[in-house]
Parts: sequence; structure tokens; C-alpha cells
Amino acid sequence: MITPSDCLLKYDYPVLVSKNAERKSPWSRPLKVSPQQMAETGPVPPPPKPKSPSSDAIKQQTEEILNAILPPKEWMEDNQLWVQPVSSAPCTRMDVIHLQEQLDKRLQERQARETGICSVRRELYSQCFDELIRQVTINCVERGLLLLQVRDEIRMTISAYQTLYESSVAFGMRKALQGEQGKSDAENKISDLESEKRDLERLLNEQKAKCEAIERREAERREIEEKKHAEEVQFLKRTNQQLKVKQRPSEDIYDIIYQNLTFPFIF
Repeated sequence: MITPSDCLLKYDYPVLVSKNAERKSPWSRPLKVSPQQMAETGPVPPPPKPKSPSSDAIKQQTEEILNAILPPKEWMEDNQLWVQPVSSAPCTRMDVIHLQEQLDKRLQERQARETGICSVRRELYSQCFDELIRQVTINCVERGLLLLQVRDEIRMTISAYQTLYESSVAFGMRKALQGEQGKSDAENKISDLESEKRDLERLLNEQKAKCEAIERREAERREIEEKKHAEEVQFLKRTNQQLKVKQRPSEDIYDIIYQNLTFPFIF
């Protein structure tokens, strides 16, 4: 026996549409109900009271709108097509109270989060809202269609936010990967620059050592040159002094002769 799924949205019993694999439209009438399904639904209820054609037309229109708003479930089992449309039975106050109780129970059983993003809570509230749309549509089609617009708008907004969230997460991951890659490149560049800095420092130290060696060598050479120059100056001074000493006797003789020559004229 095929049982209805565990869902807050109220469905009718499944109906066997076709025994072959060919799928047929769930809105095609009449539906071929299998004897097995009739036997499983329990005792046959008494035939309904005859209704006016207008009531039947309104009910048929309501069912079509319900099938359009909340499409029936379809699945294949044992090469047979089963269809389970939503219930078109009018709701009562007790149905709403029972829906609230079932919602609280499912939230507790499935351990839905009370705050924040929770897919379980969203799914259950979506089922509850669909059930409310079904209940309202049976009593007032226009109000149900308006609620359908509200539901579709909410779903579009949530889908847009979900797409934005996924794209932002992907963008964040891409930027994080780029940052990691840039960090790795920066670390490699820093390592290369540090190695180049060490090479330049070593070259600078070598040049400083060469410069200091050249300065010491030039200082020693300058000191030797100055000493040599001083010795040459002293040698020249001594030579000049010796020459002066050798020339003085001849000068004295010249002075005596000059005095002798000029002495008579003085007297």
C-alpha cells in the first residue's frame, strides 16, 4: 500500500493513472482508479447528494486551480504511474490548529534551528505556507492566487539572496586563493631581495676592504714620498751651505783688494 508522504501539505490518496510506462497528464479525466486502491481506502462512502451543476463547475474549477498552484505528485512504481493530488476538502478551525501542532512537532523532531539560516525550518514553513494557500484557495480563489504571488515573490527573493551568497562565497574563496598566491609570491620576492641584499652587502664589504687597503697603501707611499722629499730638501740645503762656505774666501780676497785700491784716494 502506498502511503502519503510525511508532509504538512494535505494530499488525497494516491491514484493509479496508468499501468504502462507511458506518462499521462495528471489533469486528464477520468482517472483510472485501480481496484486495489479502492480496496485500500476502506469502506465505500455513501453516494453524495446530487448537487447543482454550478456547484460542480465551481468545484472542478477550484480543483484545476489547486492543481495549477500545487501540482500533484507523480512517481513510477512497478511500471505503474501513480498520481497524488492535493486535497480539495474544505478546512475547519481544527485543521488550522492541527497544522500548528504538526508544525511545532516537526520542528522539534527534525531539530530545526530557532534562529539563523536553517534549511529544515525553511522547508517546514514552506510546506505550512502551501497548506495555508490550499485552505484559503478552497474558500476564496482570488485570495489564494494573491497568496501564491506572495509565495513566489518570497521564493524569488530567497533565491536571489542565495545566489548572491553563493557568488560572494565564491568571490571570497577566489580572493583568498589569490591572496595566498600573492602571499607566496611576495614571500619568494622577499627571499630573493634578501639574498640580493646579502650579496650586495658582501660586495660592499669587499669594496670597503679594497678601499681601505688602497688608502693604507697610498698613505704609506705618501709618507715615503714626503720622507724622501724631506731628505732631498735637507741634502740640497746642506749642498747649498757647503757651496756658500767654499765661495767665501774668494769673496774676502776681493774685498781686501778693493779696499787697498780705494784706500789712497781716501787720504
